[in-house]
Amino acid sequence: MSDQRQRLLDVAQAEGRLTSVVGAVLDRYGAVWAGGAGDAPGLDGQYRIGSITKTLTAVLVMQARDAGLLDLDDPLSRHLGDVGYGEVTVRDALAHTSGMQSEPRGEWWERTRGGDFTALARANDGSGRVAGPGELFHYSNLGYALLGEVVARRTGAPWRVLVAERLLQPLGMRATSYLPRPGAQPGWSVDHFTGIRVHEPLADTGAMAPAGQLWSTLADLVTWGQVLGGSRPDVLAPATLEEMRQPVTDDYGLGLMLGMHPGGRLVGHNGSMPGFLAALHVDPDSGIGAVVLTNATTGIDPRALAVSLIEGDPDADDTRPAPWRPTIVLPPEAHGVPGLWFWGNTAYDVRWHNEGLELRSMARGNVVTDRFEVVGLRLVGTLGYHRGEVLDVVRRPDGAIRNLQCATFVYTRTPYDPDVAIPGGHPR
Repeated sequence: MSDQRQRLLDVAQAEGRLTSVVGAVLDRYGAVWAGGAGDAPGLDGQYRIGSITKTLTAVLVMQARDAGLLDLDDPLSRHLGDVGYGEVTVRDALAHTSGMQSEPRGEWWERTRGGDFTALARANDGSGRVAGPGELFHYSNLGYALLGEVVARRTGAPWRVLVAERLLQPLGMRATSYLPRPGAQPGWSVDHFTGIRVHEPLADTGAMAPAGQLWSTLADLVTWGQVLGGSRPDVLAPATLEEMRQPVTDDYGLGLMLGMHPGGRLVGHNGSMPGFLAALHVDPDSGIGAVVLTNATTGIDPRALAVSLIEGDPDADDTRPAPWRPTIVLPPEAHGVPGLWFWGNTAYDVRWHNEGLELRSMARGNVVTDRFEVVGLRLVGTLGYHRGEVLDVVRRPDGAIRNLQCATFVYTRTPYDPDVAIPGGHPR
C-alpha cells in the first residue's frame, strides 16, 4: 500500500507539473503514512491551505453557539449592525445557502492586500445577491468573512486571535499560522505552454482572512483531521460536530464539504489560494482520512488525490512517469512555438515539457501523440508518428511564426489557415 500511495504522488507531480506535493493518511491515533514528490519538504513543510481555513472558522462559530453567544438562525445584522446581507442567517452563511455573491467587490481579494472589516462592509452593500436565502447552494467567500467578524464581535477578540487561542494552542498545532513562517513553501504558477514557473503573490487578506488565510503542515492537518473525525471532543462537542456533518445541500453541511468514498462517508474541505492547492477529508465513521498539499495554482484535483491516498491504487504497476522539471529557459529553436495549433481541424495543445516539445491531442483527452527534442539546431521527433522526422518552424519575413511543418503535415494557428498552403497529409 505504501508503494501504491507513493506512486499516486509521483504521478500527480509529473502530470500536474507540481513543484512539490505531499500527502498523509491518518486515523484516530495520528498519521499512518506520509510521502512526497518533487521538491517535497516532509511532514513539517508549511503550505497555504486556502479554504480549509473555513472549517476552523465554522468550528469557532459553533463553539460560540454552544456557549450561548449566538444562534444559528440569527440574522447577521443582529451581530454586525446595518451591513449588506444583514438579513442572511448564520446558518445560511455557514452552508453557502445565503444567496450572497461569491466574491467581495473590488480587486481579486486572494492576490490583494486586504483592508479592515469596515471597508469590506462598505464595498459590499447586498446588491450582488444571486439567489434568495435557502434557495440554492452558491459558494461564498464573502459569507465567511462576515462570519469571522461575527465571532470576533461576540467574543471580543480578533478572528486570528480566536483561531490561535481556541483551536491551534489547545490542539498543539504550533506550525499553523496566519502568515507564513520562515522556510514556508513558495507559491508557484506554471505557464501552461512553456512550463516556466512564476511566483504567485503573497497577500495578507485582511477582513477576508476567515475565508482562506491560514498556513499549515501535514502534521498539523493530521491533527485537524482528527478533530473533524471526532477524536477531539475537548475542542468541539460530538453532538455539535455531528450537526455540522448533516447535509444542508447534497454535498455541504455547516462549514464542511460532504462526500463519499468506496469505504463510506467523507467530511472535510478543499483549499486553493494563488500558488497552492490543498485537501483534507476524513471518514467520520472509521476516522481514516487523508491530507494533500501542493504549491501550485493548478494541476491536480486535491480531493480526488486525497481519496486515492485513502484507498490506495490496487491497479498500479511499478512504472512511474519521469518527474516534472520546471523549464528554466526556452531554447531558441522553440521560441514562439508552444501554444494552440491545428492540423486541419484537429486541435493540439503544444507544450515544452521536460526539455522537449509535446503535441497533445485535445480531442483525445490531451494524450501525447508526438514529442520533439532539440538535436543540433533542429527539433527532431523522438516519440509518435513523427519519430525521426524534423519539425520545421516556418517564419514570416518579420520573424513571426507562420506555421509548423513536419513532412507533409502542416500545423497552423487556425484551422485550415487560408494564408498557408497545406499539402496533403496522411490521417492518423
